[in-house]
Amino acid sequence: MLLDAGAPLLPHMTRLGIPPIDIDVVFLTHFHGDHTLGLPPFVLHRIFVDKPRAITFVGPDGIDKRLEALFELSWGVDWKPVMLPRFKARYVTARKRGQVAGHEYETVRLDHGSTGCNGYRIKFGDRLLAYSGDTEPTAPLDALVDGADVAIVEATGPGDVFSHMSWEAAAALKKRHPKTRFVFNHLFSGTVIGAAKDLQVLEV
Repeated sequence: MLLDAGAPLLPHMTRLGIPPIDIDVVFLTHFHGDHTLGLPPFVLHRIFVDKPRAITFVGPDGIDKRLEALFELSWGVDWKPVMLPRFKARYVTARKRGQVAGHEYETVRLDHGSTGCNGYRIKFGDRLLAYSGDTEPTAPLDALVDGADVAIVEATGPGDVFSHMSWEAAAALKKRHPKTRFVFNHLFSGTVIGAAKDLQVLEV
């Protein structure tokens, strides 16, 4: 499972020993470039290097049109006649509750810029993972992480960060949910307690 797909996705997966063919489903929180631009090379690899295997993309309304536009922009006139017939993809608009690739999930709409963002609560056996993507520190975020065993939440930077969450707000969120293990990501500089380092593998 992939949670968003920023660039450079393929080099990171290679360094971590994760074959692209192993990915069954990609959850996208929103369509900003830093969350989607790793997909064109990933798709190229799935089409021409890996053996054909179905993959599901789950995301906000319009996911089919947005991703098809991205792939056509990336690969031009070859996308539809050459690549698309080899690409076994299914696009799923995220529902309030659903199931994909054997995992139950719940979608929580978060506040991020003018378009918002999908947060996801995903079950892995008896454990619950919350993933925010990008979000402001508003009430839906607390609903997203409430009762989660692990929460991957952005903490972009110190002070007032437009349409994102500050380190101070992230610390306050962690304090309000003491039983949840937080992993902070999306940092633009510096360090914050609990933040994931580049390519750090965490056992959760």
